[in-house]
Amino acid sequence: MENFEAGDTFVATEPLELEILYRDYPDYPYNPEWLLFEVLEEEHNVSFDVISVPLSDWDERLSITMATGDLPDYSTDIHVGDETDYIAGGQLLPISKYTEYMPHFQSRVDEWEGIEEQLDNLRYSDGEYYVLPGLRESPEMPFTLKYNKTIFEEYGLDVPQTWDELRDSLEVLRDETGTTPMTLWWQGGSLFSFSGGSFNTRGGWGLGDGALYNKETDEFEFGPMEDGYREMITYFSELTADGLLDIEALTQDDQSARNKLANHEAFVSSGNVGTINMVNDSMNEIYGEGEYEFDRIPILEGSAGRRLHDSNFHNGKMLNADIAERDDFLAILQFLDWFYYSDEASEFANWGVEGVTFEKTDELVGGYKPMDHIRFEHFNPDGEESLQEDYGFNNPGFAYGDPDEIALSIMSESEYAVQDYMAEEVEIIYPAPRYPMDAIQQEQATLLSTPLIDTVDQYTFRFVTGQYSLDRWDEFMDELESQGAQDLLDIVNEAYRDHQASLEEAE
Repeated sequence: MENFEAGDTFVATEPLELEILYRDYPDYPYNPEWLLFEVLEEEHNVSFDVISVPLSDWDERLSITMATGDLPDYSTDIHVGDETDYIAGGQLLPISKYTEYMPHFQSRVDEWEGIEEQLDNLRYSDGEYYVLPGLRESPEMPFTLKYNKTIFEEYGLDVPQTWDELRDSLEVLRDETGTTPMTLWWQGGSLFSFSGGSFNTRGGWGLGDGALYNKETDEFEFGPMEDGYREMITYFSELTADGLLDIEALTQDDQSARNKLANHEAFVSSGNVGTINMVNDSMNEIYGEGEYEFDRIPILEGSAGRRLHDSNFHNGKMLNADIAERDDFLAILQFLDWFYYSDEASEFANWGVEGVTFEKTDELVGGYKPMDHIRFEHFNPDGEESLQEDYGFNNPGFAYGDPDEIALSIMSESEYAVQDYMAEEVEIIYPAPRYPMDAIQQEQATLLSTPLIDTVDQYTFRFVTGQYSLDRWDEFMDELESQGAQDLLDIVNEAYRDHQASLEEAE
């Protein structure tokens, strides 16, 4: 299209066909007859040749595809970092060279806070980035604590806003109900990940290789050896010691957590919207519809504030470098720009066609609802058809990275309120600067970080479950030192400095 600008609807002047590597989800398996595809072809002159890969085979298939040089035009469902191993081979398009032809993408980068800084952090030593991430206006913040709202109200407890207030509430519930009131879903992985920011540390799923960036010194430290990690582990160790946190929480499976919460053996847990719905469904079966209700607790404030490690990125795309040689390359860029980064397409990819799959409404806080016969998330649970399975909308391969209006529209009223509140109150800690390593550095770092993280996990488990007294913290530190924590940091910081120097040279 000529003079393509932000706000324009993309329509290819000639039929545009794109071959894509698509990660197929078992809950809504790929269907070439989806309305999503029909509208794209009929109204935008775009069609897909889909190579569908089952979710269970995705990682292996992606690796083989890249090893054999068979990447189609682009791949869906790529997370930042997935591209690293494939850049040297020259298969990937350095997409940052071409974003000037993507006005919707540029508009979001310019208007949404923190996006440009995070994109710059994706650049490699040549100054380019090779993954096109989904962009969200606000970070998603999917994981927090959840609580039995009904039980809290019964005992006159307000929703905690700080970790100290949570402890106070748990003490009341322990004393009044005779239970151990807090358990965990996903063991400690989620809890230590979303709580770490408020203690000025990282843990759980977010621990990575243990390197924690210190902005003041512009260097990386080994996070578990810093004061914030000790403070976080001390807090949860004391909860266990005082009968407030279930001692089985770090080893139990998800079903055990669900049963404890549904049977009122515990009233607080880590979780997300999906686990809240699961527990509410179980309680409806046990006690009757709506008698008890779980809801979210916003990210809690700790000694470092109400903070969360997160980003505005969502699943992205890797593009084959060969598409730059196609006569319709500009049309491809314009389509990707419109489909993944325009407000018009965000609504379409998530909700479908107004009057066919959804309608706008003032009755719901999100402003959208599916047609009565269509079920979706918490909407119309008895609907005859599924917005995702039968129509192809709200599919992670095509719908991600949205303005707040669309992202919040999918949520229940309570989730909408929590997310809206956190968007205002929670300080986001953006991802640390990158430190790409050469093959030798990476091998050395892996040899060091693997046993180090194993040791961190073991001591964390033993401290929190009470198997080890916190008096043994110095022993923990000595163990990390003897396993080469400083050697790992030397490699990380050298790679970081080299990368920064390369970026400066590339400018």
